[in-house]
Amino acid sequence: MTDDTHNEISLRVNDVTHRLIVDNRTTLLDALREGIGHTGSKKGCDHGQCGACTVLRDGRRVVSCLMPAVAAEGAEITTVEGLAGDGELRPIQQAFVRLDGFQCGYCTSGQICSAVGMLAEHAAGWPSAVTADGSPDGPAPELDETEVCERMSGNLCRCGAYPSIVRAVLETAAREEVAG
Repeated sequence: MTDDTHNEISLRVNDVTHRLIVDNRTTLLDALREGIGHTGSKKGCDHGQCGACTVLRDGRRVVSCLMPAVAAEGAEITTVEGLAGDGELRPIQQAFVRLDGFQCGYCTSGQICSAVGMLAEHAAGWPSAVTADGSPDGPAPELDETEVCERMSGNLCRCGAYPSIVRAVLETAAREEVAG
């Protein structure tokens, strides 16, 4: 690497700041896995099509295989390793385990990160492509199986655990609605 092709960056991942020297072409996924050692996010297709590498950037879902690490500087990155707090799994993680929302487990970290981001989007009232009203100013759309399937469509599961994933998301949403 020459001085023209790399930068020193600061990545804040799961509430810990990491200083890395990266090639400007390094993806956030590779920085997380190889530079920091967070291997929960998986490299599936490496083209942004499968969602196995999904993480949260400032609370919003991103496929980390397409984001340059240098573009994540200054953002708060949350990986699957950072979702559980004080040794307690989040309700979505508990639901995935209880309802068997995974089989081989390869896509699970991306599915769970995507579900966390999706539930936040829904709670904020963001419409999806299948939302009846479709207006961002309207009430939060009802979260049903069709909404969950559409909102999670960027995350593929080769094993076909979709029915259990949808149930886990719907159960978590219902629990959060009661608790909220």
